[in-house]
Amino acid sequence: MTINSAITGFFRRSLDRGTDLKCKLCDSKNIVKYGQYQGLQRYFCKDCGRKFADNDALPHMKTPSFQVASALNMFYERRSICAICRHIEQQYRNYPSTSTIYRWIIRFTKVAIEKTKAYKPKVGDVWIAAETSLKIRGEKWWIWHIIDSRTRFLLASCMSQSRTMQNFQALMWQATEKAGKFPRRVITNTLEMYLNNIELMLKEGMEGCQHIGFIIKPSKAMTKKVNKPLMRGNKLVQKVKKEKNSRLLLNGCLVHYNFFKPHKDLNYWTPAEKAGIGSSFSGWLSIVEGDSFPKHGQNLVEARAQG
Repeated sequence: MTINSAITGFFRRSLDRGTDLKCKLCDSKNIVKYGQYQGLQRYFCKDCGRKFADNDALPHMKTPSFQVASALNMFYERRSICAICRHIEQQYRNYPSTSTIYRWIIRFTKVAIEKTKAYKPKVGDVWIAAETSLKIRGEKWWIWHIIDSRTRFLLASCMSQSRTMQNFQALMWQATEKAGKFPRRVITNTLEMYLNNIELMLKEGMEGCQHIGFIIKPSKAMTKKVNKPLMRGNKLVQKVKKEKNSRLLLNGCLVHYNFFKPHKDLNYWTPAEKAGIGSSFSGWLSIVEGDSFPKHGQNLVEARAQG
């Protein structure tokens, strides 16, 4: 989503509101003008008794939705919060604090994770398991990823302070649950030792899987290639002070990577589109506005197929 398209959408929605303005909090049309504040027309709703401004901001927020969405996109593209502040100040003459932007990121990352967790991708039979070690808050942590080779869909991510069989078993179980199946081949860089024993442990946890097996293929070049785009997300969690928020942002990176970031190797489709999920989301703006589903039941895959 470009800035120009976001601004165009903002003005389009503003024109729509002019003809059919409703209360932001209860959708009532029983509203009256309630003066102006900093050049913005304010309204009073006679049904719910609350006031709101005639702008593109969500209820109880001052900043328009497309600015919040732009901040989220820049953050997950690895722009610092200070750089995001400067961009919003220079571009829109808006002056949110760094703590305000951080609250946006935490709030809408939670929303994005909740809205995307139910989707089931159609992935291939070859998966890639990669790990990276990082220093977080002065301690060594391990970041683990499992990616589908065909669609580049990131099936599972996790972080831990220990590097044990139990950690990798939990990650592999999360990936198989998301995909709804086992892989036939797993490509890895340094996890071959764990994969040798993981098959039996997985069979014990799933009924009817006694004949499931997969081939392990070491390949540092392949894992390095698919892990490179994920390094941006790994770096984000290093600067977070709270462990809970580090885990949250890691899952936020998974959502951004799968649903919002086009990939050059996929002809600039997102992994979600390649995995048959389509596009229930048009970007972070759809998360911020809460408009998570297509209005006319048409996803981006269908739209692109029609040219």
